Amino acid sequence: MAVGLRLFTARAGNGVGEPIVDTDNGEELVHVQPSVSVAVSNRAPESPGTLYITTRQVIWLSELDREKGYAVDFLSLSLYAVSRDPEAYPSPCIYTQIETEADEVEDESEDSDSECSEVLDLSKIREMRFIPSDANQLDTLFQVFCECTELNPEPIEEGAEEGHNWIFSADQLEDEAGSGDDVEWHFSQNPTNTIGHSNGHHDLASSVLELQINDQRFEDAEEMEQVTDTGHHHQSQQ
Repeated sequence: MAVGLRLFTARAGNGVGEPIVDTDNGEELVHVQPSVSVAVSNRAPESPGTLYITTRQVIWLSELDREKGYAVDFLSLSLYAVSRDPEAYPSPCIYTQIETEADEVEDESEDSDSECSEVLDLSKIREMRFIPSDANQLDTLFQVFCECTELNPEPIEEGAEEGHNWIFSADQLEDEAGSGDDVEWHFSQNPTNTIGHSNGHHDLASSVLELQINDQRFEDAEEMEQVTDTGHHHQSQQ
């Protein structure tokens, strides 16, 4: 279950050091990136802090306020991407989308009030940006995000195994062929995101379909080649 964005203040060294992670259960610190600002939802960026990426979660800790920090599990990140287009956001950043416990459509006015009020309701936050002072670190951060996401595969819920099978029926493949307007494709074509990753499984059927189409084309080519060779063989006998 996605738990969404949450406050994080557990620091080592009397609250002034690195975040305390669950090493007893195998969690390890993978990457540390200083001088990173964070922008939660549509709010202005926070003062710079340090970004810590572990094998399970992404943690941001403020450098000025020792009582301020955020954390989000990789299982709660439904999408992340590198954004460099100034028309999309003024600063190059890692853009993320967050799944929440009650991820349902809410009234837009309520979202606006919640996001703009002084008391931030983290349970409703669905977007967050990490803005490094050195934009050259974006690709490195994205790669670390990808590697750690692979360590946290999305759990298969009971009764939902069919949605994650590697075998697709002919009807499923035809449905995928007819659905040209799929969300992830539009996202990959969005110039605001140079590279991105989604935790969804929707592209798997498309990949299988493409493979099947290519195989059929290959078989057709072989049949045409055999017919041509047979024709030449008959002509040589005559």
